[in-house]
Amino acid sequence: MKTRRSAAEWIFDIFNYFFMCFLIIVTLFPFWHIAMASFSDPLAVIMHRGGLLWPIGPTTLEAYKTVFNHPIIWTGYANTLFYVIAGTVINLILTTLGAYALSRKDLYFRDHIMMIIAFTMLFSGGLIPLFQVVNTIGLVGTRGSMIIPVAINTFNLIIMRTSVAAIPDSIEESALIDGANEVQILIRIIVPLSGPIIAVMALYYGVAHWNAWFPALIYLTRRRDLWPLQMYLREILIMSKADYMTQEFTVESRRLMEVIIKYAMIIVATVPIMLVYPFLQRYFVKGVMVGAIKG
Repeated sequence: MKTRRSAAEWIFDIFNYFFMCFLIIVTLFPFWHIAMASFSDPLAVIMHRGGLLWPIGPTTLEAYKTVFNHPIIWTGYANTLFYVIAGTVINLILTTLGAYALSRKDLYFRDHIMMIIAFTMLFSGGLIPLFQVVNTIGLVGTRGSMIIPVAINTFNLIIMRTSVAAIPDSIEESALIDGANEVQILIRIIVPLSGPIIAVMALYYGVAHWNAWFPALIYLTRRRDLWPLQMYLREILIMSKADYMTQEFTVESRRLMEVIIKYAMIIVATVPIMLVYPFLQRYFVKGVMVGAIKG
């Protein structure tokens, strides 16, 4: 039997709907404006004031043709994909191993180790000592500089350690009775039961690697061939260096094309990582222990 809802509940729901719609509009409109501007006539974009709801002037794909016809985009994509895939795999392996070890109740000095790990979230040596360490071990100017220094994120490690520690001891004790060792327990029990949190960690690490431009600015300044896509995007947006993309245009039209090339680069650098989220969304609400224990 359905209970009758009060007026206060109706008002609360209506307020929530309006608030969420407002939040969606505020969040998506800047991206929509950039997308519409990338398809618009560059002169019309310069003359226009305010946001765009649709392309203005003659609709054109010239900005995207210019972006995709330049080899640096494909170089940036290839480098970024390497950093995302290789970096995320290393992140997940090390974070899973660290979380499993730190979740063991019989680990000596576990609390002290966790305190030292948490200490690194509050204090660090700074940028210059970090650069000196990376340079000393020979990673500056190599792909490893984008992956090794960020192999484990402390916050993600703590989250995953908490998730692994929540798995009931009875499951592991049953495996030990059946003759499983620690490696088998990790691979056959902990990892499958931690699927949702591992998927979340993969998204966190993947997005971080995709958006990483500061490590490249520090370690790969002299190696443009190793730059990720975000470094080229930074060069175009902040430093306004898009002249190497507009050499085929006349001097008069170069400045106009640079305007919509900036918008097109933002879309090109943003859309791929946005398409990953729908494939991992179901793990955000899936329980870690659903069906793990039978009466």
